[in-house]
Amino acid sequence: MKKQLRLFNQDITHTNQFNKQTVSNREYYDKMKEYNGQKYSGMQIGSSHKWHYNDGVWIEKKITPDQWEINFKCNKLRFHQAPVNSGAKVKTKYHWYIIADQKAQKLNSNTYETIMNGIKFKIGHKRPSWKKWSYHYPQQKSYREKIIEILENILNNLKNNR
Repeated sequence: MKKQLRLFNQDITHTNQFNKQTVSNREYYDKMKEYNGQKYSGMQIGSSHKWHYNDGVWIEKKITPDQWEINFKCNKLRFHQAPVNSGAKVKTKYHWYIIADQKAQKLNSNTYETIMNGIKFKIGHKRPSWKKWSYHYPQQKSYREKIIEILENILNNLKNNR
């Protein structure tokens, strides 16, 4: 299990600090930041969220002896209230690509304890006023290019024991 989990370890160092007191929470969220030479906006590297997935529905369909197609849908709720006027605007959409290990233990005929550990990658976002996802605009990598890059990096890390 240690080798699998090493795939999900990341060096969390922030290379560019901004003075949060000089701007509002939303301005800070939207301000350009830098991490290992990559520019980004949004939540600061090293910050975290905790969510409740109370009414989630997980549907799975077996498509080969060892492969299942999955679909999960729910409203997730913050464990703690968000700071006033922080984060993305209401109706902003995000597109994530998730790679995870899932372990389940049968507790009785109808109940399983399920644990999932993994990593998610931001593929794109769509602001409320935009007509398309960010990866459809010029000068942006396409959805397909982003997925290929993610999978190639993971494969290289696994092959090189990182």
